[in-house]
Amino acid sequence: MTNLARRAAIASVCSALLLGALKAWAAVQTGSVAMLASLADSALDLFASLVTLGGVHWAAQPADENHRFGHGKAEALAALFQVVVIAVSALAILVRAIQRFQSGDVAAAPESGIAVSLVAIAVTLALTRYQAHVIRQTGSVAIGADRIHYTSDLLLNAAVIAALVIDAWGVRGADPVFGIAIAFWLLFGAWRASEAAIDQLMDKEWPEAKRAAFVEVAARNPALKSLHDLRTRSSGNRDFVQFHIAMRPSMTILEAHDVVEALEKQLCEAFPGTEILIHVDPEGHVDEPDNPMTEANLLKDN
Repeated sequence: MTNLARRAAIASVCSALLLGALKAWAAVQTGSVAMLASLADSALDLFASLVTLGGVHWAAQPADENHRFGHGKAEALAALFQVVVIAVSALAILVRAIQRFQSGDVAAAPESGIAVSLVAIAVTLALTRYQAHVIRQTGSVAIGADRIHYTSDLLLNAAVIAALVIDAWGVRGADPVFGIAIAFWLLFGAWRASEAAIDQLMDKEWPEAKRAAFVEVAARNPALKSLHDLRTRSSGNRDFVQFHIAMRPSMTILEAHDVVEALEKQLCEAFPGTEILIHVDPEGHVDEPDNPMTEANLLKDN
């Protein structure tokens, strides 16, 4: 999975290099502020993709003495860095578009900008489809953030084409107006990209459906009497779960150990890439849990 995420990050870097070179040429040819905004976005894509590549590499490093839970949150940090870069670029584009709107200049050589934007759409579409495949396989939040702003590039390049066409028809102000719209779209994309990263850094619980599915798998073990204090979180492409279970007080330590081992194997097969910590309580001696996210007695109901 780590190699797959790394290949996706390398593909992003290569795409950003190609598109940045093409858009730099088109921006010089056309003088379009919308194309300039698209060029700035591609330059930031390259910068952000390099950060993503570094974040994915760092997150893949095994746990060490100072990071017992691994380095998975490096992906979330890389994603947040991308958010900051995207937001700053959007504000710069917004200022440039307003200046262009006030000056009333018209873009030149629109055919060059249109051709480059069409190539950019084709390359970006291929990249985002590959990224979607990688995200399904790895759950990488850094690649997810990368995909969000590359997906926004599809709309951005379509907007550049529309701006250049309308400008060529002699409609004054179309190019900077589209530039302003692109800037706000980038800000919206930055906000969306920040959500998943913040959720990981804040150790947000799994979605309720995933928690319920986890409990359902655990309920298949007949030795368990109840499950409570279920706590879940994600870090990079790994999940972490801890919970308490109640079993017969008459069981020996060896018997309880065998049950826990079997349960861990069962859960890890259903939820690969998950680190599980289980605490055993004797049935009838379980204190009422303080955790509001308790799953107490769910197993009894199944």
